[in-house]
Amino acid sequence: MNQIICFGEVLWDMLPTGAKPGGALLNVAVHLKKQGQNPALVSKIGNDKNGQQLLDFLNQSDVATHFIQTDEELATSQVLVHLDENNNASYEICEPVAWDAIRINDDLKELAKNAELIIFGTLALRNETSRNTLLQLIENTSATLLLDVNLRPPFSTRPIVEEMLYKANMVKLNNDELAEIASWNNVSGDEKSLIKFMAEYYNCPTICVTRGDKGAVLFTENTFYEHPGFKVVATDTVGAGDSFLASLISNLLIQKTPKKSLEYACATGAYVASQKGAVPEYSAQDIEKIIISSNSI
Repeated sequence: MNQIICFGEVLWDMLPTGAKPGGALLNVAVHLKKQGQNPALVSKIGNDKNGQQLLDFLNQSDVATHFIQTDEELATSQVLVHLDENNNASYEICEPVAWDAIRINDDLKELAKNAELIIFGTLALRNETSRNTLLQLIENTSATLLLDVNLRPPFSTRPIVEEMLYKANMVKLNNDELAEIASWNNVSGDEKSLIKFMAEYYNCPTICVTRGDKGAVLFTENTFYEHPGFKVVATDTVGAGDSFLASLISNLLIQKTPKKSLEYACATGAYVASQKGAVPEYSAQDIEKIIISSNSI
């Protein structure tokens, strides 16, 4: 079993249909567990009812909560989610909240020392406390570092994002974020040329770019792999990218080919987009059905 750390935000997504557990790294951790991995989720909640209910949800999802800290002053995070006419999500993110204040301790240092993969996003780096904790974990590990880019203005400033891009071994981002990061360096061009620029400029050998309902592209070992995505009726897109990432990682870890891993990841993301909330229930058979039905057309 590979030791995977998910470092970052846990929160309640306040959707028009009601509150759902969320936060990119919570979503990734839950989906990794569904995919047969055993992630350690590192985050922080408030000493409040919302925090306890998140712990209850994670325990029900069989995700270990040992490394989730509790803050006596800051509240558990809530995020307002707005859906447009195509059910694409936008977010109102408040601060400060508990996950802004994740603090280093000996248990976390020991966890990082034994990790094989650390996944972290850009949003949880907005506060110096959590950012410094992550940097200390990175100093204490030889693990592969995977950066999940989530540019959420005004929280994702160029210096913070680029600091982590230089450290990452693998980056996942969407096509809009790819174009924005390239523009920071006055670089333009087609998607593949921008990916190659990122890989060389930030010395990051593996880059995955999601294209919404048009699938994704994976660049690894100097080779491009592409998938056009799967057509589903979207209920909401919250967490679809997180389920995609967890599925991609899990399949690569069990030595599936990059092509097959990307296909399965796209199918997982499509399934989650067709359901309510970021972490709906599903089985491997549900994902396989999407792949089989698409291949039979």
